[in-house]
This record gives sequence, C-alpha cells and structure tokens, in this order.
Amino acid sequence: MVSRQTDPLAVLARVPSLAAAPRHVTELPGGLTNRNFKVTTPHGVFVARVFSDDAGLLAIDRDDEYRNSRIAAAAGVGAPVIEYRPADRVLVLGFLDGRTLTNADVADPATLDRIAVGCRTLHGAGRFVCDFDMFDVQARYLAAASGARIAIPAGYDKLIPAFAAARSALAVRSEGTVPCNNDLLAANFIDNGERVWLIDYEYSGNNDPCFELGNIAGECGLSADALAALVAAYYGRPRTSRIARAELFRLVSRYGWTLWGAIQHAASQLDFDFWSWTMERFDVAASGFTSPTFARLLACVQDED
Repeated sequence: MVSRQTDPLAVLARVPSLAAAPRHVTELPGGLTNRNFKVTTPHGVFVARVFSDDAGLLAIDRDDEYRNSRIAAAAGVGAPVIEYRPADRVLVLGFLDGRTLTNADVADPATLDRIAVGCRTLHGAGRFVCDFDMFDVQARYLAAASGARIAIPAGYDKLIPAFAAARSALAVRSEGTVPCNNDLLAANFIDNGERVWLIDYEYSGNNDPCFELGNIAGECGLSADALAALVAAYYGRPRTSRIARAELFRLVSRYGWTLWGAIQHAASQLDFDFWSWTMERFDVAASGFTSPTFARLLACVQDED
C-alpha cells in the first residue's frame, strides 16, 4: 500500500496540473488502495489519487483505471479526468461538488431511482478497455492467497461447489456485458441534488449489469425489497429473473471480495481492520450459499420473466 510516510506535497508538486500556487491540500477520508487528496489551486479544485505501488495482488491495472475513467467522464457520469502521471502514481480528477452518500442514503427510494439512472448511463457508455468477471477474479485472488500462504476464513473452500453452481446458472440467460464500475459502495456515489455521480474506477470493466446492482446491494447493505426496487428502477419494470440474478450476484461478489480482504489483511500497511471486513463478506456469502432459498435463486435466474 501507499506508505503513510509518503509526503503527498512532494508528489503533488511534480504534477503540472496541481503546481500552481498557492496550493491547498487536504486528505480525503477513505481509500484502501490509494490516498486521495483535495487540491485547491488558482486554476481550480481537483482530486489527486496517489496509488499504491503494489496493487498486483489485487489485480488492479492503473492504466485501465485511467482509460475507463475517461470513458465514464465522457458519458457524463464520472469525474472529469485532468491528468495521469503513471511514473508518479497519480491520477488527477476534477472535484465534484456534492454529498458523499451513506448506506442509509442509498436505501432511500428516491435515491435508488437516481442511482439506477446513473448506472444505466454508465452501462450505456462506450466499451471499457478491459473486462471484469468475479469468477475469474476470485480464481486469481485464491491463487495469490494460496501462493503467498495467506490465511482465508475457515470453511471458505467448502463453498466452492455453490460458487460454481452460481456460475453455471448465471450463464444460462446472460445478456452480455456493459461498462461497470464494479465497486459502488456508498462512498463512491456523489449526489449533487440533481444527479448521482459514480466515482472510483480501479475495478472497472465490462461486466454483467446485474453484478453491478447486486454488488451495490452487498456493499450498501440493501434489504431484499430495496434491491428489488433498484432492479425495477434500472429495467423500468419489475423483472423476477433479474432480481434473482442480482441477488445471486450479491452472494458471488461477497464470496469473491472475501479474498480481497484476506489479502489486504496480510499485506496492507493501513491501520484498518481488514479481517472484520473480510468476515462480514464471508458470513453473507456462507449464509446465502447454504440457505434453503439458494436452490430457488439458481432456478429463477434460468427462467424467463
């Protein structure tokens, strides 16, 4: 991870778009694979993302993040991209005025409607330069964790058959992939009162749109009814098979991100309880994969509405 001893002023002073004086720098909260700074200069207000230099274990490609961020910005749903300095591990974005959402905000029906609009806008953008498939990502994370002898939650391997069953069921009525953010926790929504912006594209890639919706539900703790409302807003009507698809992807995402947390627990220098984060996701996946309703989800995603 980015060292907490790194002097951001020394890094940011080398970035031409941020060099004008006087310059005011404030670190923003959040960021588990980078540090984010609000930088105010006479030329404007910006966000500088200073990247980790060891994101390989997490399958993050910063060049792809930059290119996909530009596509999202062109679609009118992502922040403007100002400058990319890979040698300095810095991406500079335009600062978006607005309120960072909380889980409670996301669950509000009016906000869910606007989140659905934002997702449809992103999903209708030009193709991203890479793909994101949680089944492939999970396999890479598992190989990385095994190769580095990283501890994973007890019982994780016992759920592999259920994970594989979900993959087979979801493949039956796949409608293809679209540009997805793939990491829309509440803090990655910025609401300016008129629209909801989607930020942070480090895990972005072309993916099933229902993964996006199910992952939002998982990250933001949405109830089953709230997820159903999000799916209905996204598709313009209730769709039973798509609700089931998003619910199944909620479990798939929790199972895959469990390994992300385990890797971070072992490798990160941040003062953050990654193991609790890991277990929260694993518990959701384990509960869902072993629930009597799991078989119903597998069947429902293969039906037509």
